[in-house]
Amino acid sequence: MKINRTKNASKNIFFGGILKLYQIVIPFILRTAMIRYLGMEYIGLNSLFISILSVLNLAELGVGSAMVFSMYKPIAEDDEVTICALMRLYKIYYRIIGLVILLIGLFLTPAIPKLITGTVPLGINVYILYWLNLGATVLSYWLFGYKTCLLTAHQRTYVSSRTLLCTNSVQYILQFLALALFRNYYYYLFIALFLQAVSNVVSAVIVDKMFPNYHPKGKLDKDVVKQINQRVRDLFTNKIGNVLLNSADSIVISAFLGLSSLAVYNNYYYVINCVMGFITIFYNSITAGIGNSILTETKEKNYADFKTFQFIVFWIVAFCGSCLLCLYQPFMKLWIGDSKYVLPFTMVILFCVYFLSLQMIRALETYKDAGGIWHEDRFRPLIAAIVNLVINLILVRHIGLYGIIISTILASLFVNVPWLIHNVFTNIFRRGCLEQIFKMLEYILIDSVIVTVTFILCGFIKGEGYLAFVIKMFICVIASNAMIILIHFKRLEFKEAIQIMWRMVPDRLRKGKGK
Repeated sequence: MKINRTKNASKNIFFGGILKLYQIVIPFILRTAMIRYLGMEYIGLNSLFISILSVLNLAELGVGSAMVFSMYKPIAEDDEVTICALMRLYKIYYRIIGLVILLIGLFLTPAIPKLITGTVPLGINVYILYWLNLGATVLSYWLFGYKTCLLTAHQRTYVSSRTLLCTNSVQYILQFLALALFRNYYYYLFIALFLQAVSNVVSAVIVDKMFPNYHPKGKLDKDVVKQINQRVRDLFTNKIGNVLLNSADSIVISAFLGLSSLAVYNNYYYVINCVMGFITIFYNSITAGIGNSILTETKEKNYADFKTFQFIVFWIVAFCGSCLLCLYQPFMKLWIGDSKYVLPFTMVILFCVYFLSLQMIRALETYKDAGGIWHEDRFRPLIAAIVNLVINLILVRHIGLYGIIISTILASLFVNVPWLIHNVFTNIFRRGCLEQIFKMLEYILIDSVIVTVTFILCGFIKGEGYLAFVIKMFICVIASNAMIILIHFKRLEFKEAIQIMWRMVPDRLRKGKGK
């Protein structure tokens, strides 16, 4: 099957972007309502449960990624028999995974109170709250969750985005009413549980209509199943590392510093996570296309595409980094108001460095996933997570929240970055890593200059009101992008990036422009 990679990617990015913007703005309103109507401790509880369930999701083992990767080749060859057999295997695996998560989750129930330092809001049963969160997670596996792999493998994630826009709208409205009218956190979680089921069913119906010939039936050759299981095993250590790296912080803060500190930290983390989540839409939208390219194009062509992709990544890093450094603290002051819930500016700087440390390797991670080199990369995330956790436990006792974010930065820069460069360049591009290291250092230096200059320009704007915030935002958009263009406009990667962005513009708009 011939896949129009650029066209599908543009649709995925457009609808995914709308969805992500929607999922940022509305939950932000809900988060604000929760602080107003229930209290800051509920934010801490919510963050803790999300982190715990992220750890439980380790039972997924990376099955979804392995299945999507296994579908690239049969989709390219129009092999319906193999696709149907893969769906059947995927369905079986997800049913088992849901059961395992349920059993482990119930087994861990007695330990939940021990992860909370300090007091719990009056009238709250943490066990019931935990079970409601657990139920929503289990349902995501049991109710047709396996069918979404067809949309991902066909590079049609924009369909899922449209569906979620509808179901999330209903969920957010009902949850806001639960907070504003009833001030009841139980209702809030029950609504999430119910709408998770509705979303899965609706998605399944849409997939069946789009791909009527694909049904979970048939059996795969033992060698194919063996290959898939090997990918799952390779992805397991990868998944453990990523989950621990992302979830350990919240659990450690709750256990050592309490729910209030966790709530304050997660208010800041929520903002930066929204930014990273929005950017991830771009990466996820093109992963399937890159996977198809790796299978059909030469290594030289793929390396050239990678250099362009990496340039786009560091363009994004420069722009977003400028916005974060200049607007982070003013935004938090406008949103939270109360100074006791506002962290020092030094923490803002660390959050920006944290953002850089994670985003600088996103091009590499995208190619790693698209190329399916999980076996070669299987120990990297796990070792990084262990390093992060050890440093976490040491530093949190001495410097509190500073230790939490510093540990993540150190693990990323000194473990993740060099290891991932080696794995991708050795196994996909078949070339040395030295050129890539110098290129990344060059981009980091340039991006640092751009961010610093933008921050200095914003410093001329005095005041902390809404007008000052808007002016600073305008400066960030104009100044950072203008410097990027002035510095890079002669680069081949810049010209290629502009061409890619132009091709992503819908045909009707390009034709209209031509007229």
